[in-house]
Amino acid sequence: MLALAGTLQAPVGHTLRGKDVLQHDNPYDVGMTGLLGYGACYQALHEADLVLLLGTDFPYDEFLPQQKTVQIDIDPARLGRRTPLVQGLAADVGTTLRAVLPLLRERTDRSFLDTMLRKTEHSLEHNVDAYRTATKQQTPIHPEYLAGLLDELAAPDAVFTVDTGMCCTWAARYLTPNGQRRILGSFVHGSMANALPMAIGAQIAAPDRQVITFSGDGGLAMLLGELLTVKTHRLPVKVVVFNNSSLGMVRLEMLVAGDPPFETDHDEVDYAAIAAPMGFLTRRVTDPDDLRAAITEVLAHDGPALLDVVTTKDALEVPSHVTFAEARGFALALGKVVLSGGVGDVLRLAKANVRNIPT
Repeated sequence: MLALAGTLQAPVGHTLRGKDVLQHDNPYDVGMTGLLGYGACYQALHEADLVLLLGTDFPYDEFLPQQKTVQIDIDPARLGRRTPLVQGLAADVGTTLRAVLPLLRERTDRSFLDTMLRKTEHSLEHNVDAYRTATKQQTPIHPEYLAGLLDELAAPDAVFTVDTGMCCTWAARYLTPNGQRRILGSFVHGSMANALPMAIGAQIAAPDRQVITFSGDGGLAMLLGELLTVKTHRLPVKVVVFNNSSLGMVRLEMLVAGDPPFETDHDEVDYAAIAAPMGFLTRRVTDPDDLRAAITEVLAHDGPALLDVVTTKDALEVPSHVTFAEARGFALALGKVVLSGGVGDVLRLAKANVRNIPT
């Protein structure tokens, strides 16, 4: 794939499932597409002369171009089911690319590639990274800051398992692949509560590797009993709870649809207090100044450990491309919140996310 990109001087985008494989040490990387996306991937897809979809079954067709697309996949049932194609090839991607490469004329014009690379760098510096560093002193703790510290402090070959929902956003934007790490999740099915059982399987399969969950409080609540499985089998899984007392992705989806959040928030729960009698090392953090030390202690523990971090529910996932309909729905929802007396809620939301608007 890298040889193909080099020959064509073409940008390479990826989905969340391909992040830990395609992003590391890739000089053509322009980020990720989709609702969780960042960088210039969306723009590159829609401005390219030709788009190659290689072994991907990315399901969100609103983020895919509707023309000038060639798809290669070993499963013929996947060809053209997400977006119209000018050519579909039912074949192994690696075998096909190796056969095609000698037939291609090497391009020297890299103006399109360089433009997309510059836009990606700007996006990462001014939106993604700036937002993480700007929130490190805010309370409740911003999940971006937590995810950034986990990325910094985790082992080079750590395995991360990621719950469905907002945890996918923080993993997509703040975990750095290095050729050794793995990022596992329910990235197609959208099944809640997957991070903890996946961590159990990963730890059994790789007992000498550090396994860390990005667990939403909603997902963990659904499978609390699996904490006992971790303890019974003495698995050194590190459970990190993004505890915002909310079903964050559903809350955001309601706002985008034009509806104020309804029945998405729930009672505050101290998951550290629950896990401690089960035999876990536990730490609960509400102050961002305590977060680095707590993460360091939990990751260094020789046994099961749970880090319960109280995070803000107001951190929003803002994609790299915002449609008019999404913006209109969000504005309509906020208007309804204001009319119902929630001006303070809207102001808090705006302050929490102003740095995260794509520029």
